[in-house]
Amino acid sequence: MPDTIATDSPFSDDERRTLLALVGAVIPASADHDMPGADDPDIAADILATARPYHATIAKALKQIVSIAAERYGPSYADLDAAIRAKIAGEVSHSRFAGAGTLVTITAQCYYRDDRVMRSLGMEPRAPYPDGFDIPHGDWSLLDPVRQRGKIYKEV
Repeated sequence: MPDTIATDSPFSDDERRTLLALVGAVIPASADHDMPGADDPDIAADILATARPYHATIAKALKQIVSIAAERYGPSYADLDAAIRAKIAGEVSHSRFAGAGTLVTITAQCYYRDDRVMRSLGMEPRAPYPDGFDIPHGDWSLLDPVRQRGKIYKEV
């Protein structure tokens, strides 16, 4: 394991290994764009730290992933070919497995707050609060996706 990953993590070595293989499959590194994957040591350390309070829920999802890998392919999920890991990761990210949504959300959150990723998107690597980000004044078209989504609440 990389030095940046805390050893006091509630995740066991097997859980950590599966989790890092999974997040690396969800957001793989890109040589074309010189971008790290979500399994990059710094991003992985952030994912593990952020996931800490959700360990029990995420551990259930990891157990299901290990079970799927063993049932279909034999070896542990982390030992599978990258293409097969990506296929399983796609299934999991769109599933209703307990903890899968939490893990996908944490992965995206940690990935997109990495300074390297922010810079590649042309954004200043900083927190959005308190400075905020400039948006065109009076451009109500920015709300179109929200309006098009329709009502998502229940009238009372």
